[in-house]
Amino acid sequence: MARDRRIGMSPDETDAFLGAHGTGVLSLARDDDPYAIPISYGYDPSERCFYVRSVSTPDSDKRRFLDGEPKARLVVYEAGDVYRSVVAAGPLVRIDPESLTAADVERYGSARRPLFETWSEPTAELDIELYRLDAATVNGRAVEHED
Repeated sequence: MARDRRIGMSPDETDAFLGAHGTGVLSLARDDDPYAIPISYGYDPSERCFYVRSVSTPDSDKRRFLDGEPKARLVVYEAGDVYRSVVAAGPLVRIDPESLTAADVERYGSARRPLFETWSEPTAELDIELYRLDAATVNGRAVEHED
C-alpha cells in the first residue's frame, strides 16, 4: 500500500524553491472577508522578502484589500512526484517608487511578468503599485509518495 511521507524543507531548500518559482497565490483578509490573487514575485533570500508588482483599478476589491499595511500570506507550490509548498506570512508594505534603491529595482525586475495581461479598463485608469512582503515566517514542506 502506498504511503505519503511528509518532510520539512530546510531554510536553504526553501530559499532555492522560492528563487526557482516566482509565482504564487497572495491571500489577504479584512475582518472575516478573505481575498486571494495569483501573483508573480521577486525573492531576496538574504532578507526573506518578496517583491510584488500590483495592477488594479482605484475601486477594485484588490485595492480595498491592499489599502493600509495588511497582513498577508503567500503560498507557492508545485505538484509532481514530490509535492512541495512554501507558506510565507507577514506584513505587506507599499513601496514609494521614489524611495527605490538600485537593489530594489533589481529585485522587482526579477519578478516574472505574466505572458499577457488583459484588462477591461483603459491602461490609463490602472494603478501600478509596488509592495514588499516582509516574511515573519517562511515554512516549507514536501510530500513524497512511497510504494
